[in-house]
Amino acid sequence: MKENYSLVSLAVVVVRLMRIEMGGAFSDVLNGDGEDRLDKEMEYVKRTLGFSIPSLRPENLKLVTEEVAGIVRWKKYLDYVISNVYDKDQNEFERMEPILKQVLRLGAYELLKLEVPAYAVVNEAVKLANAASRAGAGKLANALLRAVASHKEKNTLPVPEVTGNLRSQARALATIHSHPVWMVRRWTDRYGTEDTLKLMEWNNTRPFYALRANNATGTSRDDLIEQLTKLEVSYVKSPLLKDFVRVTSGLQEVLRSGLIQQGRCTVQDESGGLVVELLDPQPGDLVIDCCAAPGGKSLYIASRLKGKGKVIAVDINKARLQLLKDSAKKAGVSEQVSVYNVDARDMIRGKTGLADRVLLDAPCSGLGVLSKRADLRWRRTLESFEELTKLQDELLDGACKMVRPGGVLVYSTCSIEPDENIDRITSFLARNQNFILEPLEREVPREMVSREGCFYSLPYTHGIDGAFAAKLRHKA
Repeated sequence: MKENYSLVSLAVVVVRLMRIEMGGAFSDVLNGDGEDRLDKEMEYVKRTLGFSIPSLRPENLKLVTEEVAGIVRWKKYLDYVISNVYDKDQNEFERMEPILKQVLRLGAYELLKLEVPAYAVVNEAVKLANAASRAGAGKLANALLRAVASHKEKNTLPVPEVTGNLRSQARALATIHSHPVWMVRRWTDRYGTEDTLKLMEWNNTRPFYALRANNATGTSRDDLIEQLTKLEVSYVKSPLLKDFVRVTSGLQEVLRSGLIQQGRCTVQDESGGLVVELLDPQPGDLVIDCCAAPGGKSLYIASRLKGKGKVIAVDINKARLQLLKDSAKKAGVSEQVSVYNVDARDMIRGKTGLADRVLLDAPCSGLGVLSKRADLRWRRTLESFEELTKLQDELLDGACKMVRPGGVLVYSTCSIEPDENIDRITSFLARNQNFILEPLEREVPREMVSREGCFYSLPYTHGIDGAFAAKLRHKA
């Protein structure tokens, strides 16, 4: 295949989409950076497609990453449009070979969401389909994408009608806004239709990311801003946290600059920073961070100890703990961070109640971070909540044993679902009479305090990831 960097980018997008759909971790697929990882990815692309292509230019990586995330977000809607312009049986699209299906989604996304000129979209899609798929695939891609472009131009794109009973309306809204039906029904019951539309709009918008200046390496927010200005990265100061900066565009430039590798800053959402504010670690404290990997909160906690105290980072995943350990060294807090490879439910053996503060950032559905983790909407099921809440209860029962009398246990999630949040706290307090829920006062902004006194952020209301945290005090 001749050297065509536009076509190279499309090929990488298609292969990444296949990896995600076949079960690959979304974050691993999207966040590969550095020349070594890019070289490995190009080898994977070659093996998948069956032919050699030039390497992807680093400057094109940002666009590839954004395009993959966008297609994953809009998959349900894109499939609906493609299926409805297909002259054959609408189920035929579902039976297509994986590569061709991803080529069509890519083409439809560029036509409908990026508004790339039709001639360019169709031309590149046909080339890729002919090279990577079966005989006749290019002809089919040409016909289908031209049909999509024609409907768009005539303003006759298929759109499901939001009519009928609540279930029918939820199905239509789920297709239009590309979310699972069960999520739409769940949210409309809780928030109403208008707010559910706002939530889905947030989830489908390209997210911004936040950086935390690492005081442990002597980097202030002003120092970080100076570096971002030199890199011509767009940013705004966080209105919530004094060490945080919101990057509105240019994160890839930050990743390539070495600032993170040098330990001068780290990518961390403000909701995670607010959880640490709520924990309020003090110099000299012994802090246990359960389910700690990948370690953003552990490192932030350690930086606030000012060289005095200890963070024990606990996680069941040994490989991710090693990455945390490496990150602690770069961040200048390796003396304050120890890692412990064990299931937090089984950590306590013999002595209990040693820690001043314990953080349990529990595994959860992640439904508060769907703008950043677009794949989660397709991976989660309504049935998965039963398994998750059982695990959360078990982890809470294990974590509470680590807290000394008078100490603090903070339970947090990146979910907006009551099942995983306040319901777990209510259940925990019923089982553990020696803990009380300590209502929040000045730890987080007043507008983010729930009626029960817990931290609760809702993306479309507060402008950050959805999250929850409760502060529990062990009775002295």
